[in-house]
Amino acid sequence: MIDIDKIRLERLKWHEWKNIKSLRSALDKLALIDDVKVELEDIIQLSSKNITTKEKEEIEKLAWDLRPWRKGPFKLFDTFIDSEWKSYIKYNLLEPHFNLKDKCVADIGCNNGYYLFRMLKHEPKKLVGFDPSIHYKTQFDFINHFINSPIKFELLGIEHLPYFENKFDFIFCLGVLYHRSDPVNSLKALYSGLNNNGELILDTFMIDGDGEFALTPHDRYSKIPNIYFIPTINALKNWCQRAKFKDFEVLEIKKTDIKEQRKTQWIQGESLENFLDPNDNTLTIEGYPAPKRVYIKLSK
Repeated sequence: MIDIDKIRLERLKWHEWKNIKSLRSALDKLALIDDVKVELEDIIQLSSKNITTKEKEEIEKLAWDLRPWRKGPFKLFDTFIDSEWKSYIKYNLLEPHFNLKDKCVADIGCNNGYYLFRMLKHEPKKLVGFDPSIHYKTQFDFINHFINSPIKFELLGIEHLPYFENKFDFIFCLGVLYHRSDPVNSLKALYSGLNNNGELILDTFMIDGDGEFALTPHDRYSKIPNIYFIPTINALKNWCQRAKFKDFEVLEIKKTDIKEQRKTQWIQGESLENFLDPNDNTLTIEGYPAPKRVYIKLSK
């Protein structure tokens, strides 16, 4: 039996993380800004007439020190955080397919909370983000320092859903399943986290083909080491049925391109253009089919 409270306490010991200690200390010292105007559009923007030049400089420095920024973008007063992913492309694709009003909602693998902040406009009853990364939680806390939203960030993963203290009416699991060595068990965890008649939106890598099989990369896929299985849609459907989901609905199939994911000054390292074969962008650098995603909706 997993003890959720014990895991929470262990993961909140951020002072033991050498690479995060100074960032958390800087965050604790940030001033509260009066009259912050929040715009939850494609670019999540914060503005205030009362912010000082010194406060702007402190915010810009901490934002820069908190790199890499994978999800976004954000504009924090005068600081524009041009994240690796233009996350609004995915969000806007999915938004017509969900209704969150008065619902308990979870985002599994929420990163810095970009999607959760966007969901606030839908007036859910509760918003909970799950992500075990203290770095992403620090980014979330940095943004939420100014937004002051009721979103709850849990330093937990998909495997903790069956033991969590409440169930959800709607779960988002975007870009997580291919990182799991046992995708069927992960889908079962998602299923157990839903209330009866609850809904799941899932996004994962896929490969073309009518068969019921999955690509299993030898070492890396698009230079990513922890990619385990990339299924055909029929294989993915079989996984979902084994987890007892129903109403398998394909919302969209979309190839990842550099309009959506690219290197900026706000990340450290490489991005999509470095992950593809320089002579053939239909292949990864390892020779596998280039990343393509399928977005599906399921219900319990």
